Amino acid sequence: MFFKSTAGLEGFEAAAMPHLTALYRTAKFLVHNPAEAEDLVQDVYLEALKSFHRFQPGTNCKAWLFSILFHRLHHVRRRLLKSSLEDTLRDQDSMAAEPPVPQEIRDENILAALDQLPLAFREIVVMADVEEFSYMEVADTLKLPLGTVMSRLSRGRKLLREELSEVAKSYGIGNSAKDAEGESA
Repeated sequence: MFFKSTAGLEGFEAAAMPHLTALYRTAKFLVHNPAEAEDLVQDVYLEALKSFHRFQPGTNCKAWLFSILFHRLHHVRRRLLKSSLEDTLRDQDSMAAEPPVPQEIRDENILAALDQLPLAFREIVVMADVEEFSYMEVADTLKLPLGTVMSRLSRGRKLLREELSEVAKSYGIGNSAKDAEGESA
């Protein structure tokens, strides 16, 4: 047993368990496999339980758990992240202007588009825009410079808009005023 008393275990449960759903949802976004996401979250909670004596009560337990999640994820997926990021950055110069995202797009479309983002961008978009961490919390959690977080978030959002623009086009949505001008000219 990791704790000498049940008070430590109860403290862990009270602080950490409310974040289980958010951790699993994020893990599933990042690994694209529900079983792998479950294993990853289980590892996070096991590691958190073992090191709960180092957790500072009154600090952000959700951010602490996400730090463990990303540490575990990066440890396993470092090579995949590097190659995916390099491919995306190489293609970055050829990207078109940011298309608007129509309001008619459904949640399923957004989730599918989010899954298409390279991991380096997806994890930051999920933390900032889905889990609502501040830029500084994302930087601290991922151990990245704040400027890198802001840059990747911008690029990730741009890639997400492009993915959603393609979805919109497939539904026949999103004819812009520019398209209408081209038809009347």
